[in-house]
Amino acid sequence: MTTTSPLVEIVSTGRFLPDNVVTNRDMEAIVETSAEWIVERTGIRERRIAPAEMTAADMGAGAARVALERAGLAPEDVDVLIVSTATPDRWLPATACDVQALIGATNAVAFDVAAACTGFLYALTVAEGYISTGRGKIALVVATEKMSSIIDWEDRSTCVLFGDGAGAAVVRSASGERGLLGTHHQSDGKLADILYRPAGGAAIPMDENVLRDRSHLIRMSGREVFKHAVRAMANSSGQALKRSGWDLEDVDLVFPHQANIRIIKGAASYAGLPMAKVFVNVDRYGNMSSATIPVAMDEAIEQGRLQSGMKLLLVAFGAGLTWGAMAVRW
Repeated sequence: MTTTSPLVEIVSTGRFLPDNVVTNRDMEAIVETSAEWIVERTGIRERRIAPAEMTAADMGAGAARVALERAGLAPEDVDVLIVSTATPDRWLPATACDVQALIGATNAVAFDVAAACTGFLYALTVAEGYISTGRGKIALVVATEKMSSIIDWEDRSTCVLFGDGAGAAVVRSASGERGLLGTHHQSDGKLADILYRPAGGAAIPMDENVLRDRSHLIRMSGREVFKHAVRAMANSSGQALKRSGWDLEDVDLVFPHQANIRIIKGAASYAGLPMAKVFVNVDRYGNMSSATIPVAMDEAIEQGRLQSGMKLLLVAFGAGLTWGAMAVRW
């Protein structure tokens, strides 16, 4: 998908992170691993884990309230509320409807987008379509993930990777030259089985056998994911930049999906991007699926690293397989 003019902009962001910090030393008591091995293989040193009573909707609402307050908007001002999540609190209704109820966005149409780690970028594009076609003035995009609820805590190859958290962005018609520019999305369902949850849905409903073999939890072929993620993120970045009319050298700051440091560095190298331009916080939060990019952007604003006028590149890869990139003039 290509945007020929900056019709839509992100005007504010917000984030919510559970207070509970689980370090690599803590992981040593949960699964057979070592703190050093986790850092070496992933770059992750700690992650946030939500308490049992905290839902994905709770975290999403927390991030949404911050983003709305920073935009100077009330929940009633929101016309469309889009939630990206791979960890819905329940199969019916959409988590977006629960977030809507929690924050009081009574005038919004609310629905979920399911694109795993790429979900925030997909949801941004849907919001862009709503606003640019005049179907609404204010969109609220929320990415919220309780990954701790779907990982196998006995599988050290996956359980050390993930964390919980939420990020949000308020989107509206652009003023001036700011806005979402070139966008590229792609997917390949033939590769679904390298990162998926085998059971627990309609095809293989939850039963005693599923619970016993833990097949309702994440399964991942790490080497295959790495190979496809690096190439896909680099190629998608190139497509998004081409559609924006930018060269690689024009980019001021890159916000990649924070899967692990090896994928981030691999994709940057493959694309020809210097790591000095890449924002990284995977060491403190792990992989929060679709929440990683909005959380990173919110942190970069707070740190003063993301400033007005910058040319940004957002890029992600996730289960599906899905991937995408977006060029943004901030």
